[in-house]
Amino acid sequence: MTIGAALREATQFLRSIDPQEASFEARLMVAQLLKTSVPALAAMRENPWPAELNEQLERMLQRRRSREPLQYILGEWSFMGLPMSVRPGVLIPRADTEIVAERAVHLIRARGYRDVLDVCAGSGCIGVSLARLTGVRVVSVDIHPDCCALTRENASQNGVCVDVRRGDLFDPLRGEERFDLIVSNPPYLTAADLAHLQPEVAFEPRLALDGGEDGLLFYRRIAAGFKPHLRKDGALLLEIGCEQGASVSAMFENAEILYDYEQRPRAIQIENTNSDWKDKR
Repeated sequence: MTIGAALREATQFLRSIDPQEASFEARLMVAQLLKTSVPALAAMRENPWPAELNEQLERMLQRRRSREPLQYILGEWSFMGLPMSVRPGVLIPRADTEIVAERAVHLIRARGYRDVLDVCAGSGCIGVSLARLTGVRVVSVDIHPDCCALTRENASQNGVCVDVRRGDLFDPLRGEERFDLIVSNPPYLTAADLAHLQPEVAFEPRLALDGGEDGLLFYRRIAAGFKPHLRKDGALLLEIGCEQGASVSAMFENAEILYDYEQRPRAIQIENTNSDWKDKR
């Protein structure tokens, strides 16, 4: 059997799960097993398929049949063009979150920010990418030990140092430790959302998804606790659900809704211009 034939068989198997993504997912699986890139497969289609990889490919396909997310099966996913390890128990990095990371990179470069706090860090994808792309100092906070461990792993994989602390929101910060920029992708699914999850999303940790009855629990907690930790002229960036723009922005002063490439509300930017917030560098 050739590599091309293996790709065709894998694609046919995956069509029953997601017809639109079957070919893409098959190429990713086969490329990983062959330790090559997806573009390189085009020139390898007539090469023999290594029979010793049959069992591994079959396991991957069966995991996908159970609707396990492709990212968990591969163990790695790209975020901001950087490789991020992913595994069950930790939220999968998503393209939607790149809206927050892209705006953060812009603010860091335009304003000369030096210190960033990543709250509810999960895999650490936001903080690690900011450290890698801009060189800022990053403190990463998450309540779950698996998230903290994966953030350290992703920081090492991308050649950066991130100060990882385990705890609930701002609890691990020292006194009135302050930052130029605070970023967060907090849990924001509502109780109704959680009752009707897509099969793939149901594999992800509920702790990283559950935003309380109305999905706004963590935004309220962040609004109540972020001010002592944000410097004058600093900014707070929060990912939001596409229907939460008005609700979340109403919790903050100087809030701006940011939109994704389909013009859906995707993030909130809050500016610290309040002279009552003392700058304690």
